Amino acid sequence: MEGGTVQAELIAVLAAVTDGDPRVLTIGSGYALPSGPLEEGHRSLQSGLRAWVERQTHHPLGYVEQLYTFAGQLPGSARGISISYLGLSRQAVAEYPGAEWHSWYEYFPWEDARQGAAAGHVAAILPRLHAWAGANAARQARVAGLFGAQGWNEELVLQRYELLWEAALVPEARRPRPGEGEPVPGKEMTHDHRRILATAIARLRAKIKYRPVVFELLAHEFTMLELQQTMEALAGQTLHKPNFRRLIEQQELVEETGKYTSGLAGRPAKLFRFRQAVLEERDVSGTKLPLVK
Repeated sequence: MEGGTVQAELIAVLAAVTDGDPRVLTIGSGYALPSGPLEEGHRSLQSGLRAWVERQTHHPLGYVEQLYTFAGQLPGSARGISISYLGLSRQAVAEYPGAEWHSWYEYFPWEDARQGAAAGHVAAILPRLHAWAGANAARQARVAGLFGAQGWNEELVLQRYELLWEAALVPEARRPRPGEGEPVPGKEMTHDHRRILATAIARLRAKIKYRPVVFELLAHEFTMLELQQTMEALAGQTLHKPNFRRLIEQQELVEETGKYTSGLAGRPAKLFRFRQAVLEERDVSGTKLPLVK
């Protein structure tokens, strides 16, 4: 807060899924999200955000929605608010100098539970969390609830990160001192940018269960396998193939194009597109993803 005014920082989480990998557009060698202050020349918050993203990454913003507003320390010594937005892109296109696409799971390796990928990370994290919790029953209950003893909830991305922050197991919380051990695996980000990314991942994981926003991430025509792999990438979970296809059919989300893939090894696969009604409504009834247990 300077001169009695609040400084506003605009921050973008731009997500894409490429080759089954959920990615986020970053600057500073993956250390930060595209961002910048709201300036007098910006007509609105969104126009300011778009200006910063295009200036820093040369990537145009398509679908975008406000994510969350955080109050706290901004870059430098100022205090103010960080207004974050979530944007979706159909593919992680070639990078502009200084802008890079990084996998979500570079920052949160314990969140990718596909084919058991997260199990080793969780196994390494749990003893350190239990040591931090000690005999405190409330802390132990949080550890159990967030890291699997009571079942894994893929939407609790932010709560898991904040627990690791509270336990000083991420570098953003503190720099390790001799004898303290290293932070848990996961790429560090500046200020509260990893917290904002965690919020965006949680938002998308919840949203794909009741709104077909996944079509913002796919090509206009796609195979059923590409649709499933994109959903799995976002959820960080393996989906039950027959049940997933049954769910898609029951909700009438897609329609056949009459075309097939070509130029690929193996049997050609049917190409689908989202039904126009789905694109217009962008809404479906609530459902649970058919996760493989």
